[in-house]
Amino acid sequence: MGKNDKDDNGQQNISPQLAKLIPPGMQAQLDAPSYQGMLSFGKFPYITEPEQLDEYAPDVAVVGAPYDANTTNRPGARFGPQAIRARAYHPGTYNIDLGIEIFDYLACVDYADAICQAGMWETSRQAIEDRVYEVASRSIFPVTLGGDHSVVVPSVTAVARKYGFGNVGMVHFDTHADTGNIVDGNLYSHGTPMRRLIESGAVLGKNFVQVGLHGYWPGEEEFAWMKEQGMRWHTMQNIVDRGIEDVIKDAIAQSLEGAEYLYLSVDIDCLDPSIAPGTGTPEPGGLTSRELLRCVRRIAYETNLVGMDVVEVCPAYDVADNTVNAAHRVVWEVLSGLAAKKRDTQK
Repeated sequence: MGKNDKDDNGQQNISPQLAKLIPPGMQAQLDAPSYQGMLSFGKFPYITEPEQLDEYAPDVAVVGAPYDANTTNRPGARFGPQAIRARAYHPGTYNIDLGIEIFDYLACVDYADAICQAGMWETSRQAIEDRVYEVASRSIFPVTLGGDHSVVVPSVTAVARKYGFGNVGMVHFDTHADTGNIVDGNLYSHGTPMRRLIESGAVLGKNFVQVGLHGYWPGEEEFAWMKEQGMRWHTMQNIVDRGIEDVIKDAIAQSLEGAEYLYLSVDIDCLDPSIAPGTGTPEPGGLTSRELLRCVRRIAYETNLVGMDVVEVCPAYDVADNTVNAAHRVVWEVLSGLAAKKRDTQK
């Protein structure tokens, strides 16, 4: 589908380079409205084999990580990747703020799911890491759709294997710090992954920056550990007092002190539950979608971003698909930022 060859809704979700590889039957499925046709994120071409990554040579590949056996409150995030693919309505492809047709500049595919087995953490963890690494090792930008937040461990590890342990900073949007040591006897609870990543050396504490923390967990002991690691965090109170623009400017600078690359992790519960109720551990008082979307777009545009995840979408608790659409737009805004950066560097 070329620049002037769009469907009846004006959508252009396939770059010209990919259009040459798509057979007519698949193209018809991808051109269909979001409520019918092929089930893929953003109506991207759906591929399953590593060799297809070489053939298609996309800029971005979406990977599902449907695992939620490490959750501690409401389960259901295993259904997040499927729901984001199926129930987010297609918003179009022209970013009004940036004045850009996203897929004039980015070739994107859906690289299907890592095959996760319920209750089998090590098997599922390895499957997620392997699948994300198949993407990242080819210098393709991986978008991981969770799943609970424990899936960030294999996703970030895969990216760090490509770009260097300790050479990837991280900006983490969340209500909770997720730096517990052990929760309910589980070292890989969705409340512990950030500690595991720092312990592994994948991300250094000084390059780990959290945005949006509020509520009542974790406690004093965890924050003392975070301080010992050199971690930085910006609470919702800090955001209220200073404004989100100043906070995110600092977060970007802090995460890249001595690191070349950046990874973005978004727990959808960073949003206020009045906006995104479909999550396992909702906490009142969070970010607005307007704040989050502009932050992630800025990160994508201003930094050497090499991977991201959106996690903790639990569709069973959603209302009118609000959470699903918020998660979809987080990815859409990152893609917008990446496209705009590519456009502007070509000028």
